[in-house]
Amino acid sequence: MDLQIIAGITRKLSWFFHTTLVVIFMGCSTESQINDVSKTNGSVEKMIFGSIENENIYLFVLTNTSGIEMKVTNYGGIITSFKTPDKNGILEDIVLGYDSLEHYIANNSPYFGAIIGRYGNRISKGKFTINENEYQLAANNNGNHLHGGLKGFDKVVWTANEQTFNDGVGIKLIYLSRDGEEGYPGNLNVEVTYKLGNDNSLMIFYTATTEKPTIINLTQHTYFNLSGDFKEDILNHKLTLNSGIYLPVDETLIPTGELRSVTNTAFDFTAPHLVGERINDDDDQITIGLGYDHCWIIDKSDDITQELTQAATLYHEASGRVMDVYTSEPALQFYSGNFLDGTITGKQGVTYSQRFGLCLETQHYPDSPNQAGFPSTLLAPGEVYETTTIYKFSTE
Repeated sequence: MDLQIIAGITRKLSWFFHTTLVVIFMGCSTESQINDVSKTNGSVEKMIFGSIENENIYLFVLTNTSGIEMKVTNYGGIITSFKTPDKNGILEDIVLGYDSLEHYIANNSPYFGAIIGRYGNRISKGKFTINENEYQLAANNNGNHLHGGLKGFDKVVWTANEQTFNDGVGIKLIYLSRDGEEGYPGNLNVEVTYKLGNDNSLMIFYTATTEKPTIINLTQHTYFNLSGDFKEDILNHKLTLNSGIYLPVDETLIPTGELRSVTNTAFDFTAPHLVGERINDDDDQITIGLGYDHCWIIDKSDDITQELTQAATLYHEASGRVMDVYTSEPALQFYSGNFLDGTITGKQGVTYSQRFGLCLETQHYPDSPNQAGFPSTLLAPGEVYETTTIYKFSTE
């Protein structure tokens, strides 16, 4: 069934499965070299984005047959720009980020557009145990481990190879995370493929293998603003989440272990609500997170043959842009950009203030290695870690 039809039906009727998961983007350039890709599929343009320790860093511009562009660099697998049309056909960039590699390298970058690993989200006190062996990771966020540590996957150089598909173009990113890197055990071979489909979708495939038992929880940390205006916050975006349960957190944003119903709370997005509608409610969880920075458990289909589930729909009325999110993952972290504080200057010299972008990060639960009741994030030798997420774009 056509994804565009599915996205429309699901928004108006009900939540149900779809077989793929998507996102889309665009950005800037330097000297370029065109890779000749079949015009029926789209095109890929490769250019030098800068260098790190005399190693060239590249920017890839992916264009589908509708003219939608996505820009991604092999530094951190970062999606630097994404241009998609509004209801009047005007292309605008809808993701936060920077104009130069140097700004992404700077320590104050809040993971704009990056691949997150080995473990997305938080691990309590940076500690976990496998087979009675305790491992200590960097405690880089309020005494806890966050997003892979001091130099996670968002800060490494990936090997990048252009990909062609019958219905789009893409980039495959490859990285070997060596045993002991950031404190994690085992050599971990990771591949992440971004596929820009001609149906205006971005499909993200994650795979990994290890030669020693380890933990893994990969995700993608793009900040979206569907308005296409980076001087506007995201409080007027309408969000629907296919979830009746969320994970309350303690003062350091570690899940307490409780699975809490969203009913009669500011966390109920089972029907569409504006992001800003209840974001300042008198709620202890809102107070702790300075807004939304929580994990929702996705209501999965009872049909075990269905790999992907629709997790979210984001809608911006003025532009008409719609983003549907599908995933094989069990949960989604909704972060409302609470810690953007006006100290970051992004693209075109725009200052990013609080809640000027939001993230919808498909993943396993935070702190799963320390919470027996949560789905396991353990990866053993001989196993293959495989997850898929799709961000699908349309207008109405």
